[in-house]
Amino acid sequence: MSVTLAEATAVIHELWPLSGAEAWDASGLVSGDPASTVESILLAVDAVADTVDEAIEADADLLLVHHPLLLRGVTSVAEDRYKGALLARLIRADCALLAAHTNADVVENGVSDMLAQRLGLVDTQPITVSSAPGTGIGRVGRLAQPTTLGQLARRLAELLPATASGVRVAGDYTSRVETVSLCGGAGDSLLGHPLVRGSDVYVTSDLRHHPASESREQAKAAGSGPALIDVSHWASEWLWLDTAAEQLRQALPGVVVTVSELRTDPWDFVITQ
Repeated sequence: MSVTLAEATAVIHELWPLSGAEAWDASGLVSGDPASTVESILLAVDAVADTVDEAIEADADLLLVHHPLLLRGVTSVAEDRYKGALLARLIRADCALLAAHTNADVVENGVSDMLAQRLGLVDTQPITVSSAPGTGIGRVGRLAQPTTLGQLARRLAELLPATASGVRVAGDYTSRVETVSLCGGAGDSLLGHPLVRGSDVYVTSDLRHHPASESREQAKAAGSGPALIDVSHWASEWLWLDTAAEQLRQALPGVVVTVSELRTDPWDFVITQ
């Protein structure tokens, strides 16, 4: 069975409505003829040279990624620039490109929801609430069985695909953890949110020096505040792909849907002293 790209796009936007995307986002169809046929879809976090190669070699009709290739404005798609070169290769191979970014972050069974489920959190709710009930950026919940900060970090290291940056932690290894807040992808903008401040630990990615330091110093001054766990941006979002693929298989029976196993985290190795 095959569908048109327009039909596949409609299903994707039903699963991850564009109305849920942040105003600054660039989710949606990037390239491709809406009338073209889609028989196979490859899912990946990033549209980079390796995943474009994989999509073309697999003869995929659609590369569905989490991160928009054209998130920030460009003034040229000349092929001596990597974004132009990737788009040109996809177009020549008749492989469309579509991004489901923050619209896939906020929904039930979305990026943060899947991380919360895999950690075994219960009684979860969004950190920031969107228009639809149960949707929003991030999640906060509690562990059915409290653990220590160190053991939670180890659980994350086992759960997430391996990366050079691993799992970084700010806090006492033996401190008790029950309430967990998290945000798949970059989440330091939520460090001051009351639900994050009220949790035992906040799990996210791309934590910078100053926001992380200020959060920990505030916790010391106030006598309460979350420990911090910083994981790979790519790894925290990659977990969602299997669930997204299964949703697509159910919604588009007969269309072959596969998930890229390629690591597109940008870091290759780390040296410790």
